[in-house]
Amino acid sequence: MRGTRFGKYTLLNRIAVGGMAEIFLARQAGVEGFEKIICLKRIRPHLTSQPSFVQMFLNEAKLAAQLNHPNIVQIYDLGRVGESYFIAMEYISGRDMSRIIAKAEKKSIPFPVVYALKIASSVLEGLYYAHNRTDAYGSPLNIVHRDVTPENIVVSFSGNVKILDFGIAKATSQLEQTRAGEIKGKLSYMSPEQCLGQQLDHRSDVFSLGVVLYEWVSGYKLFTGENEMAILKAIVDGKIYPPSYFKEDVPEVAERILLKALEKDREKRYQTAWDMQLDIDTFLGSYEFTPSNIHLSNFIKQLFEDELEAERVQLMRAAQARIEDYEGPVVEADDVGARAIEDEEDDTASSAPSRSSSSRHRSKRLKTQTSRSGSHLDAELTVALTHGELNQLQQIAGQRDSGLSELVREMLQHFLRYR
Repeated sequence: MRGTRFGKYTLLNRIAVGGMAEIFLARQAGVEGFEKIICLKRIRPHLTSQPSFVQMFLNEAKLAAQLNHPNIVQIYDLGRVGESYFIAMEYISGRDMSRIIAKAEKKSIPFPVVYALKIASSVLEGLYYAHNRTDAYGSPLNIVHRDVTPENIVVSFSGNVKILDFGIAKATSQLEQTRAGEIKGKLSYMSPEQCLGQQLDHRSDVFSLGVVLYEWVSGYKLFTGENEMAILKAIVDGKIYPPSYFKEDVPEVAERILLKALEKDREKRYQTAWDMQLDIDTFLGSYEFTPSNIHLSNFIKQLFEDELEAERVQLMRAAQARIEDYEGPVVEADDVGARAIEDEEDDTASSAPSRSSSSRHRSKRLKTQTSRSGSHLDAELTVALTHGELNQLQQIAGQRDSGLSELVREMLQHFLRYR
């Protein structure tokens, strides 16, 4: 994928793929050499044929884009390229908690309870912010994450904790086609009211985080079963054993916090994320060791020291990748995030014999309909360019954050003015 243009972004490497989306490491270029490494989530093509999902996805993603908090991954852009909807978001150099726990187990390193509580406290801070977010008029947005799982909690190598995919879960729940294993994994972290299809509020996220924290503290998954119905029954009716049943050294106060978060009656549960965070922070403040972000950073770096060099090399390649590496057609962003620009192969070029990439010519149809004194100029110009010339123009247009038509028109006007 190195150097592949995708609208105003350059896709550098595909880093993950799932039933709903592909995730890419990408670069955004701007004026005066500005560059930013981002994470781009592209919705899988088969989902664009489901209008109800697309509309739900757009509505929820626009809502999530309003969130701006240190513990929530920031959404920068929402748009469409061709038939592909995408979200451009903050890139986090780190690992999600499912990989962190698995790595610790593989290395036979017990995951410290205080680190688990430290991470949970940061997640709760982000959740509380989102739960209480209001619109410009002070009306509550009633945001509920709905998918608080280890995969959606990331710890960066600098020790910061971030929540992923705010607002996406509701759209995902509308999907008609989802892999069975994926559903089963998500089910294990649902609240009883979510399993029963009841109206959800912020207390559902508190329960889900309680399930996640229980797993980190005890080393055992709380709700399991042979099939979906068995998992649902365990969540709604099953008994919850204290985490000390599996791990004797769990502090008593930490256990009480967990069991309160996991109350199946939401009226008995923590009523806000802040209430649970306060209890956790009070406990950590009185404990013999209170971890900081630096402690967490050092621990995660030690766990993944064998992978850090590979990631460093990947980022170096990302920084060195340039648009000139690209050899395919360019499709510009459409509708949601930006306007479209036509890019067509000239009929004569498509029928011509094959040539080398250095001498291959491409026709770029540039629509020059512009407004002058309120009228439109119905003029159309077709220019034959070499592949290299076209790429140079695209790079300049990207740096200036303008379209190719605008760029070429400006160059032509400049030439006519001073000829």
